[in-house]
Amino acid sequence: MKTAIATVYLLYLGVLGVQNERNPNFDEKSKQKELLNQYYQLNLKIFRKGSDMKDVEALFQLFTEDFTYTHQGYGGVYTREDLYNGYRRNLESGEYDGSIYDIRVFSLISGKDALAVSKRFVTKTNPDPPKETGEMTVFEFRNGKIYRITEYW
Repeated sequence: MKTAIATVYLLYLGVLGVQNERNPNFDEKSKQKELLNQYYQLNLKIFRKGSDMKDVEALFQLFTEDFTYTHQGYGGVYTREDLYNGYRRNLESGEYDGSIYDIRVFSLISGKDALAVSKRFVTKTNPDPPKETGEMTVFEFRNGKIYRITEYW
């Protein structure tokens, strides 16, 4: 009897999985997760010593024209242009020196046109950040691009 119930339960989960794959929202979430992955990979490339504005240009292709970045700890709301100028300034001043060499994502929560991420930068001084110190970031999407990033750390 327990085996039959377990089998029915597994079949039920399997059907849910098939339904999710056929659900257009499932495809959209997959695209959003891929966009998030591209965002982090491009940032890691930019953070390396020797990166250049071509790397920044590639990153900014992921954003909508009216993109905004919000980080109250760093001064508030930044337009796409503000953020672009910040990347350029950091490149020119040598801030991107490879000290951040990975990004560890601890968890990901999907919402309507949004993903909330708990992550931490991996650095030479913090090579194994614990999950409990994760920093929350919310990514919002529109028309297949990142519309807004809001940092809560």
